[in-house]
Amino acid sequence: MVHVSVIGCGNMGSALIRGLSRTGNHTITACDVDESALDAVDEYCATTTTDLATAAEAPVVFVVVKPDLTAAIVDDLDLADDQTLVSIAAGVSTDALEPRTDARVVRVMPNLAAATGDMAAAVAGDELTDDVVELLDDAGVFVEIDEDRMHTSTAVNGSGPAFVFYLIKAMMDAGVDSGLNPDEAKVLAAQTFKGAAETVLRSDESIDQLIEDVCSPKGTTIEGMEVLRESTVDEAVADAVAAAERRSEELAGEADDE
Repeated sequence: MVHVSVIGCGNMGSALIRGLSRTGNHTITACDVDESALDAVDEYCATTTTDLATAAEAPVVFVVVKPDLTAAIVDDLDLADDQTLVSIAAGVSTDALEPRTDARVVRVMPNLAAATGDMAAAVAGDELTDDVVELLDDAGVFVEIDEDRMHTSTAVNGSGPAFVFYLIKAMMDAGVDSGLNPDEAKVLAAQTFKGAAETVLRSDESIDQLIEDVCSPKGTTIEGMEVLRESTVDEAVADAVAAAERRSEELAGEADDE
């Protein structure tokens, strides 16, 4: 069992709290200046507080606030060298935070699927303790990357859920336009994305081969795939990822200027 604090109970912080509470394995302290945000996560926590000193008592402290607030929060936390600070701030490097704390610093780019234990996260830092590994495993799946690739991760798995939601909605809308009711189309489109993603993760085959496996000669799928292959949808997705990556780099520059 890990005692963990989550400072910042907005969308991402509350998703982490809900995801970690699912296992029943952890003692969670939630910290926020907004009492209504604390009320929203109270049932998932052992303690809720507006006091940073109380949050700082946990061996692992997640700082889940906006990038422009992260450094100030870390400055106000009195953490020891046997504690771990986990930052999720886009564009804020471990180098920027390490001089501000005695704690180990780990940088994570998670996503909102942490709420259901399905998070995809990228992690950078010199040392991942067993406690941090356990927490991340309980929230979903993580990969360790070089920190200079964090801007790309921010775009792919951090911003990526919104891009996937957009594509699910496009498929859902197509179903509705052709006669499905919205509830039917939503379930079929969303579950199709979920099942396809699980297939990719569990299969040893390449994604290209998985596509071919579904495309029976003269069947329905190959007709649709020909439309996609002749379109610029792959370029549009790549442009969306690139735009998010550029914004992450801009945020890093803004943090460095402060």
